[in-house]
Amino acid sequence: MREGGSSFLFLPWTLYDLGARSPCIWVLRAHGFARVREELALLFSEIDVSGAYLIEPEPQSDERGFFARTWCRQEFEAHGLEATIAQCSVSFTSAKGTLRGMHYQISPHEEVKVVRCTMGAIHDVIIDLRPESPTRYQWTATELSAKNRRQIYIPRGFAHGFLTLMDDTEVLYQISAFYHPESARGVLWNDPAFGIVWPVASPILSDRDRSYRPLGPRE
Repeated sequence: MREGGSSFLFLPWTLYDLGARSPCIWVLRAHGFARVREELALLFSEIDVSGAYLIEPEPQSDERGFFARTWCRQEFEAHGLEATIAQCSVSFTSAKGTLRGMHYQISPHEEVKVVRCTMGAIHDVIIDLRPESPTRYQWTATELSAKNRRQIYIPRGFAHGFLTLMDDTEVLYQISAFYHPESARGVLWNDPAFGIVWPVASPILSDRDRSYRPLGPRE
């Protein structure tokens, strides 16, 4: 079925407008159709390292719960952010107190990442490694959880890692570049050159993450 150039996907009791211009929801009422237009949005907040953003959904709620947008190419581009997605990945960590990081890929395979915790909670950390950045070697941390539904936008040239705050934690990554093992690099999680403050002193680590060498004195 088409109306005004839009196509519709029919599901029981609900019709979802698939038109690209704006999101719409058609709700089937007991006495006919009523069109309910939902203007969904994402909330972008700059954080204290240059180019990184905290992203939060703006839910539309009713008695059933809520519906919210979690990603929109147009909104990302309107904020000057890269909106390419080459791969999506998920990590699952069974034990609280596990640290994964600090990871990045070197040029020409640098990655933009949008990271969200979909189950459990994490202490998420990024480090700005860009040579020309005004916030080079600065780090910031934020809590991402299934409950707060926050995401973090991580530009190219950043190292990323997290510590799980709960058992059975799952993290979703939207990544702008394909994984390239030969370009994979890492920063030691407790490198004194950065002075990252972690919630625990002795996290669970993989052999690889434990083996990264300290950066040494800053330039």
